[in-house]
Amino acid sequence: MENINNEVEEMPVSKIAESVADKSAGSRSSNIELLMDVSLKVTVELGRTRMQLARIIELKHGSVVELDRLAGDPVDVFVNDHMVARGEVVVVDDKFGVRIIEMVSANGEKVTP
Repeated sequence: MENINNEVEEMPVSKIAESVADKSAGSRSSNIELLMDVSLKVTVELGRTRMQLARIIELKHGSVVELDRLAGDPVDVFVNDHMVARGEVVVVDDKFGVRIIEMVSANGEKVTP
């Protein structure tokens, strides 16, 4: 049979706690790096409306669809079909964008920094 070495290295509890904290902090940062390449579906909702199918079929280039919000009202930002923020529409270099003005929690309440 093989000889088993039963020697135990003594280490103060504070040193063990520091070692565990260092390892867990390192694993947290490496775990988040694993998620940085994950693709998510981001949707910005300007507003909603209800239309009958006959009216939808009549839509053509240049048709105007009236929404339930006013111009300048905040838009809702969804990530994977869950609302996460509200923002305002901006134009940057002839492209539309959204400036986030408030984050929203899972239950729909404002999140304050």
